[in-house]
Amino acid sequence: MLSVNANAVTYFVDRHLDEGRADKSAYLEAETGRSLSYGEMAQGAAKVAGALTQAGIRPEERAAMLVLDQIEFPQVFWGAIKAGVVPVPLNTLLATPVYDVILRDCRAAILFVSAPLWEVIAPALTDNPYLRHVVVIGDAAPGGTEYEDFLKGAAPQATLPVSADEVAFWLYSSGSTGQPKGVAHVHSALRATADTYGAQVLQIAEDDLVLSAAKFFFAYGLGNEMTFPLSVGATSVLFTGRPTPQGMIDTITAHQPTIFCGVPTLYAAMVAQMDKTGAPDVPLRTCISAGEALPEDIGKRWEAHMGVGIMDGVGSTEMLHIFLSNAPGNIVYGTSGIAVPGYELRLVDEAGAEVSVGELGELLVNGHSAATGYWNQRDKSRGTFEGVWTRTGDKYERRADGRYIYCGRTDDMFKASGIWVSPFEVEGALISHPQVLEAAVVAAQDENGLDKPKAFVVLQSGEANDALLAELKTHVQTQVGKWKYPRWIEVVEDLPKTATGKIQRFKLRGDGT
Repeated sequence: MLSVNANAVTYFVDRHLDEGRADKSAYLEAETGRSLSYGEMAQGAAKVAGALTQAGIRPEERAAMLVLDQIEFPQVFWGAIKAGVVPVPLNTLLATPVYDVILRDCRAAILFVSAPLWEVIAPALTDNPYLRHVVVIGDAAPGGTEYEDFLKGAAPQATLPVSADEVAFWLYSSGSTGQPKGVAHVHSALRATADTYGAQVLQIAEDDLVLSAAKFFFAYGLGNEMTFPLSVGATSVLFTGRPTPQGMIDTITAHQPTIFCGVPTLYAAMVAQMDKTGAPDVPLRTCISAGEALPEDIGKRWEAHMGVGIMDGVGSTEMLHIFLSNAPGNIVYGTSGIAVPGYELRLVDEAGAEVSVGELGELLVNGHSAATGYWNQRDKSRGTFEGVWTRTGDKYERRADGRYIYCGRTDDMFKASGIWVSPFEVEGALISHPQVLEAAVVAAQDENGLDKPKAFVVLQSGEANDALLAELKTHVQTQVGKWKYPRWIEVVEDLPKTATGKIQRFKLRGDGT
């Protein structure tokens, strides 16, 4: 018998009833106006748990969730965990063949899918040997059981006792460097991120209203919309659609959040929009960013518009949320800040030796939110999880004051003229030019077979001409050094990104890896 039930539901859902929050709003849907109180969330989770048991879904089996950011999501997520079933939230913007791979990889016994996503997932369900049930949330779809019908007749179920080290849920990595990987997280990992980043950096409070552009399926979004608000009894605004710049500005204006969680590409687009139309009047006290490093120019322009800075941070699916961050009252744009309390960081060279201040090294992190490993990918697990240390795949430089400067992904770094080039540094220089909205830099070979920087840029407006391209090259030389400027600049309409906003540079390189 377990002396203490470490099921994450007991802390994030059940306790709110004992603390008098049953009638308080936990979630609001921005587009529909639907809401979910803490009491309704607890009741819904208990009902989902009972329905899973009634359907014969056993503890430790997987429940895939292709569910939009809507009030059913937390009920299904916590209901599965309550029953000991492992929820697997899926990226809602993938293609059918990828869903087919993921569903077979995780061997989900049941799938919950939002009705608007049925068309893209349906072909992946054909001949799946593992799925026993498909539940459709919303309008009926052929081949699936309607959500309300699935819940009918199910008795609310108590929270299953588990240990802190049992797997609670999976997430799939964003695929910024290739095929997504199943990442398994234990029950205690959620509380670990709430007690560290949530409490000590974000400093979230019960009276906060949170709006996150990042979705539930993304580790960053799961923390923003689920872990942190529910750790203190706060309220979250859910935005179901894709976050366009104007859509986010309109939602911020309408709902008046106190905390906004974005990603660099969205912040850049919103800043460009506010340059034209002005900034909304909102009581924001905190803004955060993750997914990729925030360009210094974007952070400063946002603060000028909104009167509040952006705490740029670094996290990963493997570590569940942010472990390196700027902090309240201590924001230095162009850096990723310092270690979040509760985490340890190291920078190492290719031989595993720690590097000195000012030298380039791969970032390793130690913290209690680390995943147990990748599902069915032993070699990749062994290459990433080394005892208590997790390799991030990010290259950093540590300054004398202890702050970390992002230099790029390990796979994206390259040497030009014998000197390491950080794609992010060159991209930041390009973005600081008023004509550039977005930029990505990769290595390309010149006529002598030597690597040199090549840039892909999205312009604010207008078309490229030789004079502008020459001006951009000179601008980079002035900003970061003569040898780092892009020898070639290609103007594109958009850059390939994951659904979480990370630039897929491997696609620009054309290496397919």
